[in-house]
Amino acid sequence: MAAIMTALQVEPATDDTASTRGVTTGDRKRHRRKANLARNWWGYLLLIAAGLAFVLPLYILVTTAFKTNGEIYTWPMKWLPSEFTWDNLVAAWELAPFDAFITNSVIVTVIGATAKIVLAVFTAYAFAYLPFPGKNVLFLVMLGALMVPGHVTLLVNYITIGNMGLINTYAGLILPGVASAFGTFLLRQHFLSLPKEVFEAAEVDGAGHLRKLFSFALPMSIPAVATVGLIAVIDEWNNFVWPLIITNSVNMRTLPIGLMYLKANDGLTSWGVLMSGTLVVVLPMLIVFLFAQRFIVTGLTGAAAGSGR
Repeated sequence: MAAIMTALQVEPATDDTASTRGVTTGDRKRHRRKANLARNWWGYLLLIAAGLAFVLPLYILVTTAFKTNGEIYTWPMKWLPSEFTWDNLVAAWELAPFDAFITNSVIVTVIGATAKIVLAVFTAYAFAYLPFPGKNVLFLVMLGALMVPGHVTLLVNYITIGNMGLINTYAGLILPGVASAFGTFLLRQHFLSLPKEVFEAAEVDGAGHLRKLFSFALPMSIPAVATVGLIAVIDEWNNFVWPLIITNSVNMRTLPIGLMYLKANDGLTSWGVLMSGTLVVVLPMLIVFLFAQRFIVTGLTGAAAGSGR
């Protein structure tokens, strides 16, 4: 009897049992894949709906800019113009001094964004690697600046710039926004995520802080710096309230103010002209974003890695 029980315990599974077990496992895997696919379809539909919500207005903007007035007011709406016309862009250029608007926006954006990046790099490196009294307190004060809306400081900035005699000047447009608390915070967190062994080896070789910054920290932080630069460029280019307050001369206005000027001169009767001016404002930032978007995720995730230190 014991021998029979032993034989039953060690008896291997038959081919039919193994085959049945294999089929059951395969069915379970297929059923799991179908269930995951069904759940993913809802996610895909939501992503498509969100994409349409962003792309559709942009598509209408671009097509309207190249339509005639007759086609703009046609119902049902024509999704494509019968023929692309540049008349709206020419009319917008004649109604408003867009050459001055573009020049002012380019100067303010290039100088302002560059100043923000430079100051953010140096202050972030100081907060990350330089020991000095009150560093943690100053860092908390800087974080507090992130929680203060920019409109709170408009009056103080206007009085200060006015007393300095910088109204209707590029300096008045740029100076109040050269410091970026967010850029400093982002780069500081990214610098903390860099390997300490590299900087320790540089110190052994006699490298100072400037060499460690330009030879080691910055080359390893290109995505983070590009992210700060992209945010700074978009912020300077799209700034509306401060240029509106600090300038009263048409020739010192920037492009966002130019759109308001164009709307005031042409009213709401020529949407094609207004959409052409809007396209001039939007298109450069779209191009910049398309070239710099691959750095954004890398830069933000690098900053997140440093937040745990």
